[in-house]
Amino acid sequence: MCGIFGIFGVENAEKYAFFGIYALQHRGQESVGIAVSDFENLKVVKKAGLVLSAIKKEDLEQAKGYLAIAHVRYATAGRSGAFNAQPFLKKTPIGEVAVAHNGNLINFKELKEGLLQEGAGFEYDSDTELFLSLLGKGTYAPEGLKLHPEDEQLLPYFFYVLKRVQGAYSVLFLLKDRLIAIRDPYGFRPLLMGRLKDAILFASESCAFDILSGEFWREVKPGEVVVVSKSGIRSYFPFSSSKRAMCIFEFVYFSKPESYIFNEWVYNARKKMGEVLAQEDELIADVVVPVPDSGLVPALGYSQRKGIPLELGLIRNHYVGRSFIEPTQELRDIKVLMKLNPNSAVLKGKKVVVIDDSLVRGTTSKKIVSMLRKAGAKEVHMRIASPPVIGPCYYGIDTPTKEELIATKFSVQEIAEFIGADSLKYLSLEGLKSCVEDPEDFCTACFSGQYPLEVKEEVQRIR
Repeated sequence: MCGIFGIFGVENAEKYAFFGIYALQHRGQESVGIAVSDFENLKVVKKAGLVLSAIKKEDLEQAKGYLAIAHVRYATAGRSGAFNAQPFLKKTPIGEVAVAHNGNLINFKELKEGLLQEGAGFEYDSDTELFLSLLGKGTYAPEGLKLHPEDEQLLPYFFYVLKRVQGAYSVLFLLKDRLIAIRDPYGFRPLLMGRLKDAILFASESCAFDILSGEFWREVKPGEVVVVSKSGIRSYFPFSSSKRAMCIFEFVYFSKPESYIFNEWVYNARKKMGEVLAQEDELIADVVVPVPDSGLVPALGYSQRKGIPLELGLIRNHYVGRSFIEPTQELRDIKVLMKLNPNSAVLKGKKVVVIDDSLVRGTTSKKIVSMLRKAGAKEVHMRIASPPVIGPCYYGIDTPTKEELIATKFSVQEIAEFIGADSLKYLSLEGLKSCVEDPEDFCTACFSGQYPLEVKEEVQRIR
């Protein structure tokens, strides 16, 4: 649940990185950071808070350069706030290196314990620091992999790191003279390449290219290592390919609807979820009401397939952030009441079908149903454009522990009673899979309980 952005080969790279990471603000609201190189020195600016309010003009004036990486964070490992803000910058045996990471390393605990026993020191408690702590601990040269002369001495250090870590990672490394982009062999988290005139861009989603008037080029492939320097772009695949396990929850909720990831437009997949939900649902209602913003696109698909008018029965205050990515339940509860207001003009006396993207704990849905009833809705039927969430994610999305997931403890009817709805229906897992090309290439562990990469029982994410 983080966003990363990188740019190589443009004057004032720090300013482009600022706008690029701002476009990815929805992927993390705890902290923001930018690392910049002028081909001689690396500098990092990082603050707690949102991009526009945290990073000041004077911060960028002190960190000028021609290549940069940036990060917005929501914690899945390590403490929140400025302490673990990325990019991390460290002096390593191969020089200064900065790193920005989206994902979650499932062997974080055992790797860190081993390094501590070897005498390594850690400045942070995020799993991302492992990428830098392992640099210089060894080298690995895959047999038969020919390296560009410029990369022969350097890349074996990075290949060694990749050989040690396990889990989900789309990661950007910044050195003084080059940028290295890497995506894990399963392809859990998205990572794309773009162009802006002569500059090369990297981002978690294509919307970061749009804000700069850049153009999408291609995705960084699962297991690919891309090196960009003054002499050009090189691509390597140091390890044998794994079964792909791209995160389907990116389509359900996390990515922006206008983004292109995993070789698909998020909007198209999300709208189809609503269409398939409508096909699976026998309900006839007076009006379709989306839960803004992520419920809007599936609600549009549901409305059009059913022939039921869509109305804005819930109005969102856009000055309030997304409740899902607030770090405590108390803040989530408050923000639900702050950010949504019912519109009695379209609700009073109506049989309402409410479309939301997912139902995780049930607390938000309960408040929404209550709002709609108080605003005069005659009936409230909750429809969820994804299956019940029955498993935590260990690969970079902050779903709760299994005990907090309401679908693991109660039946659909019991959940409907808990949230106060007249009825509740989820999109089926098969229905969800039908909304993407090559569904077997996706990870559905949070909905199916089948994890593509084995997670040891003792592995627990540090909050």
